Amino acid sequence: MEAVLLNSALRLLLPTPTRPSLYPVSIPQTLSFSSSLSPPRFPIRISSRSHSLPGFFSHPSRNWRPFHVSASAVAVQKTGKDRSPADVLVTETKEPNSSIPGFRPGKKVPENILVNYIGGNNVQQAAIEATLKKTLPQAMASVEGRALKDSVRIVTKFSEMYDVFSLQDAFRYEVVADVAPEVKWLSENKYKNLKIVVEIDNIIEAQSASERELQRRHKALGLLRIVTDRGLQIGDLVVLDIFAKTIGQDESEGEKIPSAETKGFHLDTEESDNLLPGFLDSIIGIRQGETKSFPLQFPESWEQENLRGVRAQFTVECKELFYRDLPQLDDSLAENVLPGCNSLDQVREAILQRCKEVEQTAIEQATDNAILDQLSKIVEVDIPKSLLEEQGRQLYGAKLLQLQVEKKINESQLASLSSERAVGQFINNEKENISKIIKQMLAVGEIFKCENLQFLTEELVKEVENSIAEFKRHNQEYDEERVREQVQDVLEGAKVLEWLRENAEIQYVKQ
Repeated sequence: MEAVLLNSALRLLLPTPTRPSLYPVSIPQTLSFSSSLSPPRFPIRISSRSHSLPGFFSHPSRNWRPFHVSASAVAVQKTGKDRSPADVLVTETKEPNSSIPGFRPGKKVPENILVNYIGGNNVQQAAIEATLKKTLPQAMASVEGRALKDSVRIVTKFSEMYDVFSLQDAFRYEVVADVAPEVKWLSENKYKNLKIVVEIDNIIEAQSASERELQRRHKALGLLRIVTDRGLQIGDLVVLDIFAKTIGQDESEGEKIPSAETKGFHLDTEESDNLLPGFLDSIIGIRQGETKSFPLQFPESWEQENLRGVRAQFTVECKELFYRDLPQLDDSLAENVLPGCNSLDQVREAILQRCKEVEQTAIEQATDNAILDQLSKIVEVDIPKSLLEEQGRQLYGAKLLQLQVEKKINESQLASLSSERAVGQFINNEKENISKIIKQMLAVGEIFKCENLQFLTEELVKEVENSIAEFKRHNQEYDEERVREQVQDVLEGAKVLEWLRENAEIQYVKQ
């Protein structure tokens, strides 16, 4: 008969918490990720416009907030073969000659000698492990149905359990489980009778947009000629070197402003909406080879926060100056302006129809954004740190994916941006926006449930098939059940937004 040395496995027999991933909605692309940031699984594409929801991630009801559970087990002396609270995971190590020193093979070894031989520490660790395995399911019974899969984790340190473990006293430990955050509505009417104000940018207005598009196409047919006898005027193109420094309170020049400096900047004077107010007026009349210097102040609404309200001294050198030599815009140019058209009237009508489609899509998207923004303002959610971080990681991963799809970063830059430090900085800087997205998704899920909204099974099946086809086309791995959950979340969101558009009071205001 062989004798074996029993060594207790020190792990706690609990699965490593692997929280469900939260996915953005976009088109899968073939990418490779490295460094410490786990690559986001490739997201879902939903073909219908109403399904393309701004900022939508997987529904946070599948996410979590901490829920502490205290458990205790009394370790009692038992008779018979089962002397521990539960089965113990062990490893078997054969000893030389298949025996314990001092005892013949097959002879019963006294318990105290066996414990001394194996080691009291190992025996106690095995007892703790067995107790956890036996009592943990009972401890979690109080949150059964609310605790999320693979979210249970023991927070009491093993060393603390070891120090207090005794056969005579109760054995206590603390467990944390993650459950969905609760949505609290701040209004008695909750989400009903919402009043939504949608701001519409004039730039998407179909008529003016079609005129700009026709002008752009006409200019593309012209030739650029060098200006030799005058300065810059509206309609010209100019190449500039731009330098900028801050202006101190004593009017002295301060530090350079790198983000406002550039060389070889191409400026079309007819498309200057994004310029700093006053910049174009300050360079009108500048000639090739000439340099102008002038002060300007960044407005408080400027996109870069660190430049808001900053006074700066700009120095601009005109490197090249051109004007457009345009052909006469008549029916003879129709085919060149828009292939398939025989007259300018056909060109104008075709461009206008396309701009109307774009305008309608933009208005619908702006409406959805306004609704979601309003929802985030009328709910209160106690967002746990774990959910905030996980949602932030997915949002950051989606941004990195988009940058790589657009070929704006290479593999080396991706590895640097994927560091834990970079991810942490993003989550900290975007905390408010991430919280807003979580609130929106929780509110959407609550409305879908309360209004008994439904979508057709055929829709779900079709979109799941389309999404899986995308994964296969890009040779990407996927979890079919997770894909199904994602598609379901997006379809639910689309139904909620459709219901809110029909039942809310919506006012459109042009900016």
